[in-house]
Amino acid sequence: MGNVLELNRLTKHFREQVALESLDLTIPEGEFFSLLGPSGCGKTTTLRLIAGFEEPTEGEVWLRGRRLNGLRPYERNVSTVFQSYALFPHLTARENIEFGLRHRAGGWRADAPQRVRAVMEMLQIADKAERKPAQLSGGEKQRVALARSLVVEPDVLLLDEPLSALDPNLRKQVRAELKALQRRVGITFLFITHDQEEALSLSDRIAVLNAGRLEQVGTPQDLYLRPKTRFAAGFLGPVNWINGVGVRPEATRVMHERPSEEVRALPATVENAVFLGNCIHVEARLATGEQVVAEVSRLNGTFRHGEQVHVWWREADELAL
Repeated sequence: MGNVLELNRLTKHFREQVALESLDLTIPEGEFFSLLGPSGCGKTTTLRLIAGFEEPTEGEVWLRGRRLNGLRPYERNVSTVFQSYALFPHLTARENIEFGLRHRAGGWRADAPQRVRAVMEMLQIADKAERKPAQLSGGEKQRVALARSLVVEPDVLLLDEPLSALDPNLRKQVRAELKALQRRVGITFLFITHDQEEALSLSDRIAVLNAGRLEQVGTPQDLYLRPKTRFAAGFLGPVNWINGVGVRPEATRVMHERPSEEVRALPATVENAVFLGNCIHVEARLATGEQVVAEVSRLNGTFRHGEQVHVWWREADELAL
């Protein structure tokens, strides 16, 4: 399949502030693609440029070979699910979902009522059709917002941190539903998040942004195990920087005895050990003063504050930046 969305040297300046600088991305048909980065990195600016809420200072946005620059939001076949959901409080769930069809050129066709019912049934909110937003839970509001965006059959669905308003347990549930939904409908999803766990669990590919610039693009596994920059390595998860070498906590071992095999090992002192059920979280201090964090199997015994141990790892587990 070809690329549905292409960003060519996309740049956005707000007076003296550089929000985005020369971003090049291509997103294939049917991919779940995430933009990941801290607040102010340019990910929401990118979404707004694609949606038409902002115009780029330089560069181009292409959708299925059509240049979108200068087109108004309703002239672009993309839909947006906002962080706040942006539901109309005076409309019912059904009326909110119908809104896009009624106000988009050619949207309200003879089959529109059937399309609305189908998307509500798919998202399991058909029994909430006549309720207003104030009568819906957070998860139900999110499903209504998704239904409103999907019913217009966009080429790309833009999601601006749509899970951030949900409590942690509901976020995990909705996250799984969101991935299953994307596979079912086959629409390209562009997901904006600052949460690395969300990006890793949902995405086919991820672009890591930092200060308006692209750090790296790749699959979740590539980014986590083979980061190209120190920023990308640290933003995808915790890293022990030992003598300049990056090692993930789950690849860092702690033993009372010095390991006999040919590995990299350093003496250390245990500062803290917390039993987490499936593992033991160990914090140790090397003789050089560096702190190291390890997730150790509970089968390796117990560790106590002040104990002398050996921290070790294999060369294959080092992050080669």
